Amino acid sequence: MPSTSRRTAAALAALALAGTLAAGCASGDSTSLHPATAPASSSAGDCWRSGMSGDDWDDWGSWGPGMGPGMMGREDCSWGPGMMGGHYWQRGGGTPVTTLDQARQRAEAFADRLDLRVGEVMQFSKNFYAELENPDGKPATEILVDPADGGTGIEYGPAMMWNTDYGMHGGGRTETRISADQAQDRAQQWLRERGSDLTAGEAEAFPGYYTLHTLRSGKITGMLSVNASTGAVWDHTWHGTYIATSEH
Repeated sequence: MPSTSRRTAAALAALALAGTLAAGCASGDSTSLHPATAPASSSAGDCWRSGMSGDDWDDWGSWGPGMGPGMMGREDCSWGPGMMGGHYWQRGGGTPVTTLDQARQRAEAFADRLDLRVGEVMQFSKNFYAELENPDGKPATEILVDPADGGTGIEYGPAMMWNTDYGMHGGGRTETRISADQAQDRAQQWLRERGSDLTAGEAEAFPGYYTLHTLRSGKITGMLSVNASTGAVWDHTWHGTYIATSEH
């Protein structure tokens, strides 16, 4: 597909995501840290249907380098400043990001804007992923770095929709009904029900949800998130193949 068409398609998908999901499809909260300006009605039927949970959201596989939030930021920042006050997205400098050190530098520049610090950074075939932490070391949110140009922003999926401090429903509170151990069990059940031979790693608590690694023979393959209130599972299908990790 020509790059212009891909950019247009992805931008429309982002608008559909913000306009439809902000209505409360994940957590049911009605307040946003930075209100979206997407139109009230959107043509989101291809990517989201009312009543779907994170369990059903499995169509992010096509979002690779240049097709996710980084691509959208290069054109008009529709994922960030133009839509949600600039706290969700930071433009890239146009230089490809190829190493974990470079990705950490981009993540740190973004984290500084939120008075957070960077923890674990992971490299996948489609993007770089980083955990952001509060000054006291507690997980705060998750971000992605676009390897194509260094564009950096809040990770789509659970970090955008379930995070009660830094997501689209920030400021809203949901009751934590599920412990970390229960989240791990729920993730393992979810994998088993789908015939997967993967195992669920330890669940790490973010505001409103948990994220954990999926493992094969003890080695990381990807990630899942579990909603701390509903137990819904959201597979991070947008990363691609796991490559490497950089700790603090």
